[in-house]
Amino acid sequence: MPHRTVRLVVWLTALLAINAPVAHAQLIKFGKEDLIRYTAENPFERFSDGRPKVPDALLERLKKLCAEEVNEILPGKGYNNQFEGKWQILHPGKTLVGRAFTIQYMPSRPDVVAAATAEAKAAGMQGAPRNQTAIDMLQPNDVVVVDLYGSQFAFVGNKLAYYIMKTTGTGFVVDGNIYWLDRIAKFDTAGYFRGTYPRSASSAMVTGINVPVRIGDATVMPGDVVFGDRAGVFFIPPQLVEQVVDQAEATQARDEWSLEKLGSGKYKSSEIYGTPRDPALRKEREEHIKKRLEEKKAKKP
Repeated sequence: MPHRTVRLVVWLTALLAINAPVAHAQLIKFGKEDLIRYTAENPFERFSDGRPKVPDALLERLKKLCAEEVNEILPGKGYNNQFEGKWQILHPGKTLVGRAFTIQYMPSRPDVVAAATAEAKAAGMQGAPRNQTAIDMLQPNDVVVVDLYGSQFAFVGNKLAYYIMKTTGTGFVVDGNIYWLDRIAKFDTAGYFRGTYPRSASSAMVTGINVPVRIGDATVMPGDVVFGDRAGVFFIPPQLVEQVVDQAEATQARDEWSLEKLGSGKYKSSEIYGTPRDPALRKEREEHIKKRLEEKKAKKP
């Protein structure tokens, strides 16, 4: 039997239940074994479809970070394509953290849509997969990550954005547009999008749910941890999340010490910035970092 991951453009006719009581027909999908194989370095438990499930406790720790702290580990591990900027941001002061639930779109093509519709009806659905097919699969702490190929068409308006907010408690990343922006802006949710357009994606078709997607310059796997702040959005592989958080917390402690010294008026910037030349200052800094990390560790449940 050919490797299933090279058959992503082949239609699946089976009914697929993914963490929900209702089964859905889909165009393109990684099977459970595919997701496990392509996220083999995931050290955590998984959802029933194979998607990595990074613990909530790590997600909470990520909420205290910023983009530059998140980026300290990734390049050194060879992950240079996990960040995308150039967004319109719904609430720049609100941090977005959660597990990636991906949706892939392509420009609409009549014969493909006809085939999708026929298969969906054979599976007991009313029509081809669409935005709500995926939205109804979302769970708490999911972040819907939508590859709408940067097009002008909109993924959701205010009602579905509200449903996403209430269901996930997180927000959305849409490489495309949204609509009813004035109404969505009143919601307490994080959102990253390219622009606005006053109608839904009628000229685009859903071609994949929980498959690898491209978001700008980033490659996103289902189950990656999404981190967004006013700088942009990171997609962190599950196996690196704990290292990212540990290093970031050490950096925060180091910077806390440095700012305290720089603000004291007793030192020139060259004595503190970077690695202090004075051995006594270096030792003091290391002791401060160690103390802060021990305090954080003591507070963890």
